[in-house]
Amino acid sequence: MRTKLLLIVSVLFFLIGCTEKEKEITLPDGIPDFVKESDFSSIDWEKKAVPFGDRGIVGNENKSGVIGAEMPSLNGQKWMWHLWDVDNLGELTVVGYHRESNKVQQILTTGWSTQLGGENNGADAHAPSSVKIPEKGEWAILLYVDEQLFDILVFDIQE
Repeated sequence: MRTKLLLIVSVLFFLIGCTEKEKEITLPDGIPDFVKESDFSSIDWEKKAVPFGDRGIVGNENKSGVIGAEMPSLNGQKWMWHLWDVDNLGELTVVGYHRESNKVQQILTTGWSTQLGGENNGADAHAPSSVKIPEKGEWAILLYVDEQLFDILVFDIQE
């Protein structure tokens, strides 16, 4: 009897452990090599992008922000990225991560990356772009500058 009880308890612990396992993140084909699965563990879903300044920028003040994201939409939009504390005007890579589906997706319509331009609206660098958010829900937008994770913007996109 004791052996059966021990076996049942062991099986229950095994089943509970399997259901508690986190979903794995799979990186899509074609994503830049410097984007790592471990980058997604640093997402703070409570730290939502917020409006700041007087130019309609939404993001993380004095780090990164976007004009055009004040009403994020599932329809294609033009977004102007703004970055502070950037010394090099290299490439900006933008990676979208959908919380509910665990999908990593390209959201720039022209590819994963775009060239940064100079100062604009008080930021050290900027880049215009067209974006397409493919589905509703919470999104983390991971920003990389010159192949290094720079910042993460979190949006709740419902329309």
